[in-house]
Amino acid sequence: MSGPVHAVIGTDEGRVSEEALALFNELKPVGEAEEFTNDVIEGTAANAEEAYRACARTIEALQTVGFFGADKIVWLKGANFLADDRTGGSERAKEGVEDLLEVLKAGIGNEVTFLISAVAIDKRRGFYKWLQKNGEVATFDKIDVSKDGWEDEVALLVTTRAKELELAFEHEALDLFVQMAGEETRQIGNELEKLSLYLGDRRLIELQDVRLIVPLSRKGVVWEIGRALESRDTARAISLVDAQLEKGESAIGLMRAAIIPTIRNLFMARVLLDSHPGLPTHNGRSFTSALNQLPDGDIAWLPRTKSGSVNAWGLFFAARKAGQVTVEEMKRALESALNADKSLVTTQLDPRMVLHRLVAELTMGIGKSRSRKSA
Repeated sequence: MSGPVHAVIGTDEGRVSEEALALFNELKPVGEAEEFTNDVIEGTAANAEEAYRACARTIEALQTVGFFGADKIVWLKGANFLADDRTGGSERAKEGVEDLLEVLKAGIGNEVTFLISAVAIDKRRGFYKWLQKNGEVATFDKIDVSKDGWEDEVALLVTTRAKELELAFEHEALDLFVQMAGEETRQIGNELEKLSLYLGDRRLIELQDVRLIVPLSRKGVVWEIGRALESRDTARAISLVDAQLEKGESAIGLMRAAIIPTIRNLFMARVLLDSHPGLPTHNGRSFTSALNQLPDGDIAWLPRTKSGSVNAWGLFFAARKAGQVTVEEMKRALESALNADKSLVTTQLDPRMVLHRLVAELTMGIGKSRSRKSA
């Protein structure tokens, strides 16, 4: 043990819970009197008074000598009253935390180890600043999906967790899993456990396994519609569109979130590959790196992320299918999408019929026939 005070914090609730438990098991004294030397205080408080009492019980445990003077550990587990919210901001909760801080400042002795875990903590307050200066703080935040490259970070997390279960992914299966399971460690772990049970002795996760076992989120639906259009899988695209319409999703929402971006990315990817045939399409990071090395004038017209960089992720997946289309074909596809979008906004045509017709044009023969002037 390198110090008497340890904190495990962060916005990734599942990871914080796992890491805190692992650290507790590592630090706790082991022996016949183990049950008398390990104090776990539940820190989940429904109100300010419960928060105060949790702090009071923690202080009592810290100040109680271990069995026959033995070493002991006190774990304030899952404290939810350290953030700047209704409970954490109340005077009673603040009083309890301040009392706890005073005890820690006074010193708890080398025979006592204090561990605290929390998902949310106000980093402006004295309690957090004292922990940072005097304790060992481990932070596990959720991956920020608003930042560029979040997919690669989540994919790394997923593959690492999968290896622990002796699982491996087919490439497209991993791409879909990342979009459907999200960035939270606990959710990722739950979905991998379900897949492991479903697969039995088989250890390779295929695309159909993910589609069957992992719940389809809205983000996953948008992703799947795009991939179905790229692969010209008419039945799959129509089935996904119908399922979302039945759930109350608007046809315009599907058009602008899934269909138009897919067509636009295919068009842009085709133009890019024609202009720069050496762009690597086998690896997302390699593609992004090569794209960012192109002259500014060559990439100025490409879509951007919130941070201002080129939105290379969608272009990478489109580039893997762009070899199956031509620039002229994608121009006609964009025109068909524009006409369908106008029909959804300005006419009383059945939205389902408009989307079905567009999907059929995009997947079954838009490159072989003249584009339609209206939906």
